[in-house]
Amino acid sequence: MNDLDALLALLTPEGRALLDEVRDTDPARELAVATRLRRTHPAELVSAALGQARLRQRAAAKFGAEDAGRMFFTPNGVEQSTRASVAAYRAERMSALGVTSVADLCCGIGGDAIALARAGIRVLAVDRDPATAAAARANAGALGLDGLIEVREADVTGVDTGGYDAVFVDPARRGGRGRIFDPEAYSPPLSWAVGAARTAARAAALKVAPGIPHEAVPDGAEAEWISDGGDVKEAVLWFGTAPGAVRATLLPGPRTLLGTGLPDPEVRTPGRYLYEPDGAVIRAHLVAEVAEQVGGGLLDATIAYVTADELLPTPYATAYEITDRMPFNVKKLKALLRERRVGNLTVKKRGSAVEPEELRRKVKPQGPNAATVFMTRVAGAPTMLIGHPADRL
Repeated sequence: MNDLDALLALLTPEGRALLDEVRDTDPARELAVATRLRRTHPAELVSAALGQARLRQRAAAKFGAEDAGRMFFTPNGVEQSTRASVAAYRAERMSALGVTSVADLCCGIGGDAIALARAGIRVLAVDRDPATAAAARANAGALGLDGLIEVREADVTGVDTGGYDAVFVDPARRGGRGRIFDPEAYSPPLSWAVGAARTAARAAALKVAPGIPHEAVPDGAEAEWISDGGDVKEAVLWFGTAPGAVRATLLPGPRTLLGTGLPDPEVRTPGRYLYEPDGAVIRAHLVAEVAEQVGGGLLDATIAYVTADELLPTPYATAYEITDRMPFNVKKLKALLRERRVGNLTVKKRGSAVEPEELRRKVKPQGPNAATVFMTRVAGAPTMLIGHPADRL
C-alpha cells in the first residue's frame, strides 16, 4: 500500500477507529498488537495504522502531542515540516505586515498553513505530491481549519498567486542522495521562488537552508536566521519588509538581533568570561553585535567565541566563567579534573579536530562536580578553557 492509499484508508471510519485503538502502542509491543488486530482487520490497514501511530509519536516533538495526535503524516512530511513554534512566529510576522491571505507553495503536510490559518490568514496550500496534499487537506479538517485553508494538488510553478497578499515558498531541499546545498538545485529552484516572491502584492517569505551563503541572498531581500531552544532551524528570505537587513531571531521569545554593519571584533587576550553566541547569531554573521553588547573581543580571528572581562547578560549568547586556561594537553586536563572531582563534564569545541566523546573517554571524569571545557584556539594556538555557566555564580 503506497502513502496515498494508506492515508485514504485511514480516513475511513474503520481506519479512524483503528488509529484510536493503536494510538499509544509501545513500539516494543507492536508485533503482538499487529498479530491481534489482523484477526479482525485487513493486514495492510493494520500496518498503515501502526505506521501512522509511529509518525504521530515522532511528530509530537514538532507539533505538540495534542495536535500531532490528530494529524496525518507521511514519512517525509514529519522530517521536512516546519516546527510549530517557528511556523507560528512566521505567521505572526505575516499578520503584523497586514497580510490577510497567503499562497503557501510547496506546503508539505500543512504545518505553515495551519499556523497561518490560526493567525486568521486565508491560505491556498499547494503541493504536487498526491499523498502530501491529501495529508495537508486531512490536517486542515482535523484541526478545524478547513474554512481557512484550501488545499490544491498541483505544480506550484503553474499556480496563479495574483489573488493573495503574500507568497510563502518552502522548496524541497532533499533529493535521492540527501540534503541539497545548492539553492538552484532546490525544487523549485531558488531563482524561481525569488521571482514568485517579487510578484507578491504585500510581502513574501522563502524558507531556505540555514547554511545558505550570504552572497546567495538576493538583492532587496531581508535575511533572517531562526533558532528554537538554541538549535538553528532555518533561514528565511523576506521581501516587502526591510531590504538588505540581516537578523537573528531566537525562540521562544521572540528575541531579534538586527545587524548594524559592524566590522569584525578585534582579537584580544582571554578575559574572565567566555560568551558562546547562539547558532542563529553565528549564521547571520552578527557575532560583532554580541561582542559590542558585552564589551568583548574574539579569542581567535576565525572562531566565534567572544571573551570579555565583565558579565553582561545578553539573550544572544550563553556566558561562562573561565577558571583555567592551558595549552591542549589531555594529561594535564585529566589531572585538573581529578583534582576538582569533576564527573559531569560538558565538552564544547570550535576550531579543534578532537571529538568531545574521544576526549571524555581519555580523561574519564569522576566525581560530584561539573565543569565545561572548551577546545578551541586562542590567537591561533590550540587551547583548552575550563569553566562553568555564569548563571551558576
